[in-house]
This record gives sequence, structure tokens and C-alpha cells, in this order.
Amino acid sequence: MHMIQHSREGILAMVKHLFTPIGLCMLMLAIGVPFFPSQARAHGGLALAEDMCRLTIGPYNMHFTGYQPDSTRNKEFCEDIPATGRTVVVLDYMEDALRPLPTEVRIIKDTGSEQDLQAITVLHLPPKVYPAGSVNFEYNFDQPGKFVGLVTVGDKHVSRFPFSVGETKIWLPPSYFLIAFAGVAVIGVIIFAMRGRGNTSSKTVS
Repeated sequence: MHMIQHSREGILAMVKHLFTPIGLCMLMLAIGVPFFPSQARAHGGLALAEDMCRLTIGPYNMHFTGYQPDSTRNKEFCEDIPATGRTVVVLDYMEDALRPLPTEVRIIKDTGSEQDLQAITVLHLPPKVYPAGSVNFEYNFDQPGKFVGLVTVGDKHVSRFPFSVGETKIWLPPSYFLIAFAGVAVIGVIIFAMRGRGNTSSKTVS
């Protein structure tokens, strides 16, 4: 009986240790949870990295800026478009080597098939050289949905990035669900240990 009680007291001590700052850190390391949010989260070739929305096209990069002047004014977005309506996008070259190369921009509906590209295209900027190093376009998304952006530089470099319009959701990394699972498991251990300790105390009194 004393051994069981000692064992359960040991479990309680271990659980209490898990709730200390050091214990939580060890728990996060054990399940592979990063201490800080990742610096980059990508939608295809488009990613938010180091506080900059960057579009990667082969060996080249463009600074992506998007905003909706009628709804969010000058508030910029990266990747998903928060609402329907007039949307302005600006692509600024980050390398001078892009200036003499033709750039083509195409926005298509994400239907799962791209066999008939023309039929699902909602916006198309034909290949053109932009010596100033900046490409900008405007489009009115009148309905929410899923789309794909295609930016082609030269003859072979293509960046493909899926995005949604008016369907913005809160993104949680899978590690957050692991934390929740670990928390439930720890609470279960506490309940088990406390219940066992109570039963042991009752038997001792009687």
C-alpha cells in the first residue's frame, strides 16, 4: 500500500514539474514544437518571410504587395485576399536581372484542372518587359472562391501560388494540436493520481 501511494505521489511530483517553465520547454521539445512562430509560411511560390511578402520565381524574387483600397484602404495582405472587391497588386523586382526579361501574369480559377487555361482565366497580362522593375494590376473579385496566380519570367521560370478570396481562416500549425493533446493527457494523469490518492486515504482511515 505504501509503495502504491509513493508511486502516485511520484506521478504528482512529475506532473507538477511539467507545469514549471523548464518542464513546459522540455515537453515542447519532446513533441517537436517550435518556441517561436516560423518566419516563413508559403503558398506555393508566395511566402511571408522576414516581414516581407516575397514571390519566388526560379532564381529570382519579387516583392509582393496587395491591398483593397475600398475596404481595408492601405492595409496590405500577403497570400489570401481577405474580402471580395477591388484588389490592387504590385510586384516589385528585387533583382536588376529581371528588368530586361518579359514577365507574364495570369490569375485563374482553381478548378482542379488546367487543361483549358483560357476558359478559367480571370485576368491575364501578356508577356512584357518592365524596365522600371515594377508590375501592377487591378482586378475586381466579385465572388469569394479559390484561385491560382501564375507569374512567368522569361521562357522557363514559373511561380505558381494558390490563394483564396473572401475565405480567410485562422491558420494553426499542427504543433498547436499536439500541445492541446499533451495538455489533456497531463490533466488525465492528474485526475487519475488524485483519485487514486483519495481512495488510498479512505482505505487508510477505515
